[in-house]
Amino acid sequence: MNALAGRILDALPQTQCTRCGYPDCAGYAQAIAAGEAGIHQCPPGGAEGVARLSQLTGQAARAIDTQFGTEGPRAMAVIDEAWCIGCTLCLDACPTDAILGIHKRMHTVIEAHCTGCELCIPVCPVDCISLEAATPGKSGWQAWSQAQADAARSRYEAHRRRHDKDEPAPAEPPEAAAPDRKRAIVEAALARARAAAASRNDPKARP
Repeated sequence: MNALAGRILDALPQTQCTRCGYPDCAGYAQAIAAGEAGIHQCPPGGAEGVARLSQLTGQAARAIDTQFGTEGPRAMAVIDEAWCIGCTLCLDACPTDAILGIHKRMHTVIEAHCTGCELCIPVCPVDCISLEAATPGKSGWQAWSQAQADAARSRYEAHRRRHDKDEPAPAEPPEAAAPDRKRAIVEAALARARAAAASRNDPKARP
């Protein structure tokens, strides 16, 4: 990463949400520095974020491109623990390790570490994760501090190091075996969740 990309990265909110179209904030910073991306692709940074990037790059400030989203209050992920099946897919998806839980046990969100990136939403097979506005009336950098950005960046870097270290080499083609195993685990967990729900709703099954 060159010096300009480093300064751009320092100015980003570090939510690691990928809404800019890049895999993380570092990827987006490098793309801006290389002239491959505009400075108006980061909804979490909002208008103030665009202004910061404008000063660094000399590009004219402009409104957030709506194809990447819109500026709004920072969101907080909330897990409906009654429906969580403990599949752990959200744990892998969370870039800051803000979700706490283990296999086949309900998970919960550590609010202080959640960046509102929304990446846990699409991977949940039972749709038990929702978003709540954490900063009503405040958006962009008004809803996010530099200290929070620094903490999120540190946690993301730790997440990446741990993931890279613990990732085992696949013993067989991932497109063949891994999805089948994961699908079987999720389907079994779903079956247990449906059975539990049916038991709750059936008066005869109650003690």
